[in-house]
Amino acid sequence: MNQHMQLEPIPFIDISAQRRRLGKSIDDAVARVLDHCQFINEPEVTALEKALADYSGAKHVVSCASGTDALLMVLMAKNVGPGDAVLCPTFTFCATGEVVTLTGATPVFVDVDEETFNIDVDSLKRGIATARARGLKPVAVIPVDLFGQSADHDAIGAVAEAEGLFVLDDAAQGFGATYKNRRLGTFGLATGTSFFPAKPLGCFGDGGAIFTDDEELARTLRSIRVHGQGSDKYDNVRLGLTARLDTMQAAILLEKLKIFDDEIAARNKVAERYSRALGNLVAVPRVAPGCTSVWAQYTIRLSEGIDRDAFAAALKAQGVPTMIYYPKSVHQQTAYSHYPVADGGLPVSERLSKDVIALPMHPYLDEAAQDRVIAAVRSALSA
Repeated sequence: MNQHMQLEPIPFIDISAQRRRLGKSIDDAVARVLDHCQFINEPEVTALEKALADYSGAKHVVSCASGTDALLMVLMAKNVGPGDAVLCPTFTFCATGEVVTLTGATPVFVDVDEETFNIDVDSLKRGIATARARGLKPVAVIPVDLFGQSADHDAIGAVAEAEGLFVLDDAAQGFGATYKNRRLGTFGLATGTSFFPAKPLGCFGDGGAIFTDDEELARTLRSIRVHGQGSDKYDNVRLGLTARLDTMQAAILLEKLKIFDDEIAARNKVAERYSRALGNLVAVPRVAPGCTSVWAQYTIRLSEGIDRDAFAAALKAQGVPTMIYYPKSVHQQTAYSHYPVADGGLPVSERLSKDVIALPMHPYLDEAAQDRVIAAVRSALSA
């Protein structure tokens, strides 16, 4: 091969391959919406909510405009506000803490487990004590099912019950995964997820959903997503949002849901192949007993002394993209640096932010492309 020949870049996430697979079914779904011209709420939105409830096992599903809105709406419905504390892992996307601040409440950041990257229960307990020591009232915990793997919901739920907190699961990256043979969407008071295009189940724009078994909560959420509307359209009974999922995105998600389990299986094959090939070179992700993952990301940890930027550059030169989730934990970011953290600090999250890096991961990553990724990793580590 000509050493100057440019290698075709490997997609980090390949939405176009999925689009080609779905082909006419997506075209027809979009065409039906264009034909009936009901672009808000009906009828595909209702059908999607039922399909998601059937899939997850939750009694009620309330679709919404984004994963961020999903979390915010639940906090609003529970009247979380000033003086309240909500416990959040710091090693996650900022939206988990952002929604807490938007209510006027205080996020208290806690650490994560070194192996799973999900919330550490001992740090959670310390965070609750920290909140109370600061004169705050702990009311909720938002565990995150990070990178596609379920958090330890039994352990989190036990702490929450003992301390009088409700659990709002952030499954933006984990929808479709299971914990002890139950799908996410059935733990805690409610679960929020995201349908951002890069998510394992993503639409062609923004979207989200809330899952709950609480009928009264579901009714309140349906009001909040339409400006706090009551039985009379022009008598709003509470503060709300414009947080509806549009009909076009619902139509697209209905088609994608049909192949979702097949795509999850394909993601797991890719992950297993990565782990076999790279397990003796880097710290590969570990799925905890009783958990499954939908592999929203495949994130490895580099050994101490390896220059992460140089490693990423070496892979890029071979046409292999990488991403860093997350170069700063939430408590290290400018907008959140003044909020409290659990007593004892957040050392695991701070270490992870220095040494994690994600490799291409999607259901359509064939063995030839994956072999290129693996070879590029080996080459970069041996340089």
